[in-house]
Amino acid sequence: MRTFMWDSFRHGNPMPFATLSQGCLYLLDAIITFQWGSSLGMSVQFGAHVGAQNATVEELRTLWKWLDASGIDWISLWDHLYEAPPAGGTQPHFEAFSMLGALAVDTCHARLGCLVFCSQYRNIGLLMKGAVSVDHLSGGRFELGMGSGWHEQEAEAFGFDFPSQGDRFKVLEGQMQAVNKWRNGERVTQSSPSVELKDASMIPGPRGKMPLWIGGLGPKQTLRMAGAYADGWNAAYASPSQFKELNGILDDWCVKAGREPSAVERSINLSYAFSRDDVSVVKKQLEEQWGAASGRIISGSLLGRPQDAMEQIAPFIEAGAQMVNIAIRPPWDQELLVEYVETVIPQMRKEWG
Repeated sequence: MRTFMWDSFRHGNPMPFATLSQGCLYLLDAIITFQWGSSLGMSVQFGAHVGAQNATVEELRTLWKWLDASGIDWISLWDHLYEAPPAGGTQPHFEAFSMLGALAVDTCHARLGCLVFCSQYRNIGLLMKGAVSVDHLSGGRFELGMGSGWHEQEAEAFGFDFPSQGDRFKVLEGQMQAVNKWRNGERVTQSSPSVELKDASMIPGPRGKMPLWIGGLGPKQTLRMAGAYADGWNAAYASPSQFKELNGILDDWCVKAGREPSAVERSINLSYAFSRDDVSVVKKQLEEQWGAASGRIISGSLLGRPQDAMEQIAPFIEAGAQMVNIAIRPPWDQELLVEYVETVIPQMRKEWG
């Protein structure tokens, strides 16, 4: 069954849903041993962060079914209405919650998340209801990621308020406070920027605690809120030195909030830029796509070929990353991705196990 699923993916054939369901049952023991046994003996996990753009629903579902069957630890989507990098809404893109529902029922064992939901796009009660629903669909594997947003182009196009970053942080903090009360089973009455709740219950609650993540690179606000409210912090496209510095700052914020630094998991998203082209060609493409932000994106990208990954990932692990996610922006090179997942990840598990 496992060989059939992997071979089907390699040849571009989507798996029928019935086959997946049977595959989940047949593979369950092997996957649990591989996933949980590995994580008990090591601090580093490996995930994939997938953009729901420039691909059909069938292609995306085939991708994450295969990722899950391969034993990858984490699969997340992002929360955008336009493509990233921004291109004026000229590329096909799906909505996050709808796709998360499919991800939840299509997979068996990977931790699932969204990195991250934008604070400006949803009423916090609606966001939490959606998150709890996906959590139940997944059997309790969903983890809620929140952030202040950055894609001003899409916000303006769809009529969302997009105030200063300082004001967006105020909204985000109020939302995280409400989420934590709901996670504790409380009814919430709260009045804060963009959050008005009157004895609001959240029934049913999540299957378990439903870990809360925050994403971003801001040392004063993002990391302060991570230290005060979150179970995990995700940094996207940082350099190893920047990640190390921010990791230390987060430790300090945890202590100031009266929490142990170990209470907050640390993860890094690295742009999956492996290619058959020369590295200089790929860097030029990234510069053209990202403009002024390209320096940061390149410093947080995996470049070259999959066999070069360990050398590039090692500094992040040394800097404190407990989970390393590759950010896949479709379309992707299927053969290179298979090499990374099936060959390189097992090597890294042995190295850091």
